[in-house]
Parts: sequence; C-alpha cells; structure tokens
Amino acid sequence: MSNADPNELAKFASRAGEWWDANGPFRTLHEVNPLRADYIADRAVLDGARVLDVGCGGGLLAEALARRGATVVGLDLAAENVAAARAHAAAHHLSIDYRCIAVEALAADMRETFDVVTCLEMLEHVPEPQSIVAACAALLRTGGTAFFSTINRNPKSFGLAIVGAEYVLNLLPRGTHEYLKLVRPAELARWSRRAGLDVVELTGLHFNPLLRTYRLGGNVDVNYFATARKQGAS
Repeated sequence: MSNADPNELAKFASRAGEWWDANGPFRTLHEVNPLRADYIADRAVLDGARVLDVGCGGGLLAEALARRGATVVGLDLAAENVAAARAHAAAHHLSIDYRCIAVEALAADMRETFDVVTCLEMLEHVPEPQSIVAACAALLRTGGTAFFSTINRNPKSFGLAIVGAEYVLNLLPRGTHEYLKLVRPAELARWSRRAGLDVVELTGLHFNPLLRTYRLGGNVDVNYFATARKQGAS
C-alpha cells in the first residue's frame, strides 16, 4: 500500500458502482476499450495466454481480454473496484481472477509468470510509477510483452487532457488527473530499461471532439500507448 495515493483510491472507490455505466463517469474508457483491446491483440497472442491487468478498475479491459481467450488476473488496490469487477464477471459467466493486492507484492511471489502484462491509465495515479513498471517487468516471462498507456507531461497535454477533457468537454470527472503526475515517454522508457524491458513502440491516442471518435497513431504529445518486451533472464 505504500505506492498508493489514498486520495486516488478513495476517488475511484467512490465511483465503483458506476464502472459499467457506459454513460457514466467512465464513459471515455468504455469508448476506447475496443481500441485498447485491439491494440493489445494486434501485438500479442491472447488466446491461451496468461495475462495480468494491473490497475484493473471495474474490469473493462480484463473482460475484453478474457473474451479473446486469455486467462486473466486483475489487480486493483480499491476493494470496491475489485468487488464491482467480480460481480460483473460472474454475471457474464467469465472466469477472471481479481485480487486486491499491490503489483509489487504479487511480483514477490509470481515472478516471470505472465505472457502479457497490461497497465493502462494507471501510472499517472501512483506516487512511484517506476516501481509499478519494475514490478510489471518482474512478473513478465522472458520474451513476454508489457503494455502501458498514460499521458505525456507538457503544456499541450495540460491544455487538452486536463483543461479540455475535464473542464471544457467533461469527458472525465474534474480532478481525475494531476499535471505533475503525468509521465513523459522518455521517463517511461528509462524506467523500462532499468527493469529489463525494451520499449519497441510508442503511439498516440487521439480524440476528435466533433465526431467523438478515437484513433491510434501519430504523435505522443498527449495520450499515448507503449509496447515493451522483456529482455533476457532477470
């Protein structure tokens, strides 16, 4: 629990009952979830793979990956999120192993267990994101693939991802992100190298406010995805 912000946990826990409301506070995640799942599926074999979803929230991504044939473990430190994820999976007859445990703690017991590790929209919400990256790497088998997504830290991202998305367009609840917690791609690449991961791809996530559509590709000035592969034995 040391690498968790109590305010962040409380913020998401208070909305746990709304994770599966497609028009609620997590509407944006619902809209981008098919794109996120496709991005992962295009870069890693999911059918039969052991997948860890770090910061799973209510289980949106975990369920999408499970439906593609993966055996999924989902982690979240907000017990309310885990309860919501378990309930939704059970109602839809999906077998997903949800746990309320820190990824660093899991890494102590399950090193090099997973074929794929995902950590999306989480790094910008923790005090020590480099610790999360290191734990993800430790849990990944040699040759496995890690996927991260987060928000760049620069004036453009402040204007679009915080002011625009939270205060003008109301795409996200106000206060969802704090500027100083945002993660530059160079920082993520440095943490990854230290943990034994090679970042092999960076790609931007872009929103068209007129059409309310999302696409991947192009610059990583604001929202971006990173694909990283596990190097030799750790």
